[in-house]
Amino acid sequence: MSNIIATGFNASSEDGELFSLEADLRALADMGVDTVEIGLTSVDIISGVRIMEERAKRLGALTTQFDFRYTVHGLVSSNFMDPATVGYQLAAAKALVELCDRIDARIIVQHGGSLSAEQVHDRANADVREREALTELADFARPYGVRVAFENIFTTAFGQYRQTPSEIAETVKAVNHPNVVALIDFGHAYIESTFRGLDFREQIRAMAPVTGHLHVHDGFGRPQGHYQPYHPQENTAMGIGDLHMPLGWGDIAWEEIFAELDFLPDTILMMEIGRRYRSEQPDSLQRAKALMTAR
Repeated sequence: MSNIIATGFNASSEDGELFSLEADLRALADMGVDTVEIGLTSVDIISGVRIMEERAKRLGALTTQFDFRYTVHGLVSSNFMDPATVGYQLAAAKALVELCDRIDARIIVQHGGSLSAEQVHDRANADVREREALTELADFARPYGVRVAFENIFTTAFGQYRQTPSEIAETVKAVNHPNVVALIDFGHAYIESTFRGLDFREQIRAMAPVTGHLHVHDGFGRPQGHYQPYHPQENTAMGIGDLHMPLGWGDIAWEEIFAELDFLPDTILMMEIGRRYRSEQPDSLQRAKALMTAR
């Protein structure tokens, strides 16, 4: 068994306010979605690592309007390798864990870290720094029953230090904490594998045994490079970059992949396919439900 228990979409605010998040949630509820990952850092709700209580109360009132299973995406810019900001990063992540508990979300997504080409003196302890911060966050999250889902990202600048998907898995194994699991982002793994000349399928196979959360969206695994589009749709037209397209728009062999991989118990298949593709979301939802039982 693949151990996938639910599927759904991400939701976020367009302007930092809760009203646009509410509109996104309502559209997903009307579609029949039952699981949602809220991008909480798209909302102005934490200031200087302090929870703004009035907005937190409004968030709680909003989320209880819907019968969703919730997960939370933490800081998209999260980076436990950076010595200059890791203290703030960790404090903000802990505040997000508290918000997870308030809305009954039991997963928080944490991105894998990186160092720029110029941070040569910080590289020696980068992996240790990240593991120690992950452990501290997991210890904090444990009484709340929240698991930290550690996500593989892709190289975004030449000379950058970043872990490959299989190295993300090794970090999770080294932390060895019941509240830390790996998160496979298939699109990210595809791009990084192309960039580094790695075998995409081997990389995600290495992650699967320690994976408890999934980010699914389609693409072609082509790194962004120096090309910058005028409209985001131009990236889509050429199949370049981190596209977050509906299932079937790219060339990822979803059925083959899900037929061979097993994950940890209670894994959620979260589609990071946003409101831009509202018309295609229902079809992707049906495809994802089929992937849950691909065996």
